[in-house]
Amino acid sequence: MGKSEDEWRDAVAKYVKAKMKEAGVTYVEMVRRLEQHGFSESERSLTMKLKRGAFAATFLMACLVSLELEGVRLEEL
Repeated sequence: MGKSEDEWRDAVAKYVKAKMKEAGVTYVEMVRRLEQHGFSESERSLTMKLKRGAFAATFLMACLVSLELEGVRLEEL
């Protein structure tokens, strides 16, 4: 059986946070980077989105681009 919706939310949020940590990108820096891609977030709103794990695919893609990732390995989720 596959993951539940809650498990997917948790996995995606953990993935983004892990990639931020690997890149040495703070929440403040991530907010700055997201602004360059048209997203207006505060440090608090970013924290809450990643805590909930529920956000639009467009936001996820902007995070991945902001972190300059070349791809996503699905087995990492």
